[in-house]
Amino acid sequence: MQIEVVDNQDIKTVTPDNPGWQFAVASGILGWVLDAFDFFVVVFLVDTLANNFHVGKKEIVFTITLTLAMRPLGALIFGSLADRFGRKIPLMVCVLYFSIVTALSAFVPTFSLFVLMRALYGIGMGGYWGIGASLAMESAPRRWRGLLSGMMQGGYPLGYLLAAVAMKAVLPRFGWQALFLCGFGVAVLIAVLITRAPESKAWHEHRMPTVGAIFRTLFQHKKSFAYLLLVMSVMTCLSHGTQDLYPDFLKSIHNFTRNTVSNIAILYNIGAITGAVLFGHLSERIGRRRSIMLALTLSLLAIPAWAFGSTVVMLTVASIIMQTGVQGAFGVIPAHLNELSPDAVRSLFPGFVYQLGVLVGSPAVIIEYTLRDHFGYQWALASFEGCVIISLMFIYGFGPERRGRSFRTND
Repeated sequence: MQIEVVDNQDIKTVTPDNPGWQFAVASGILGWVLDAFDFFVVVFLVDTLANNFHVGKKEIVFTITLTLAMRPLGALIFGSLADRFGRKIPLMVCVLYFSIVTALSAFVPTFSLFVLMRALYGIGMGGYWGIGASLAMESAPRRWRGLLSGMMQGGYPLGYLLAAVAMKAVLPRFGWQALFLCGFGVAVLIAVLITRAPESKAWHEHRMPTVGAIFRTLFQHKKSFAYLLLVMSVMTCLSHGTQDLYPDFLKSIHNFTRNTVSNIAILYNIGAITGAVLFGHLSERIGRRRSIMLALTLSLLAIPAWAFGSTVVMLTVASIIMQTGVQGAFGVIPAHLNELSPDAVRSLFPGFVYQLGVLVGSPAVIIEYTLRDHFGYQWALASFEGCVIISLMFIYGFGPERRGRSFRTND
């Protein structure tokens, strides 16, 4: 594939004409924070939920995989609506929908209904990223695209961090059900921010006449879609393979208390947020792919101590370095995927490829859990993530880039 790089000097000469773009960016960031929070509370509550519903931990881990697997359906539904009717209304509906479903999860009496709620939540979670990222990237000044990309993707580890904080502050006082209720007020705030944001001018310029035309356009770019699907499938293994089971790993192998695990999670998510912003911003200078590969190198170097460390300090430092690299690589993704997406389907294309990659990569947690039974937790995590990172090095090393491209023909 041909690589096209736009010089940074050209980017800086572009003057944005889109007042109110800050509301678009803020809604994208906060929505992804809320999305992640609602997802990761289940990761922290594996034992609690298993006891409450009288099932094994593996059944709760299955609901995590199911949520990931349902995300492409949400991207398909909400992304196509956003490319046909505009970004704002579908984005608002999406955030209110998944927040209501999450709140209802606190009141279900049976495990079967809890599974259903997590599946429905996965649809909303999958719908938000594509629209939020496209609205933010299309609205923001080009010279800040990398930085804002990192800030948006940094919302994911921030949601993880807030979930860890909530485990310490909310769970002991109000019970696990409260963790599924406390995000609804944030969803209302996000909806208000969306009403203040301008509609995307790039969408107005490239608006498709029918939903059928949108899907035909998607099919016409199947080669680019296939490459980015590969990217996001392996990236899913990178992120969820290092995040979802790590709290359980710390409790199972090292017998750390829930409070200790929460403290470690808070610290490594601070590293993750820092990494997303840092490498996203760095991508404006050295390019999207180089920035991602540099972040991956950092994570690769952290694996021995991250998986085989024997002390709290060693494991904490290694997990901070690991997540700085993992989310550093992900911090470039909103800008990179939007720049490689066709103009007419910039909500559907990156959102669907992102979430379909999540579907393809969703068995990562189950694979690691199975490897744990055969080789032990430490070797399962280390071998799996080592293979994932090396694979990504090759995928990005030979991939395309269109850093700084315009989303409008008159820019």
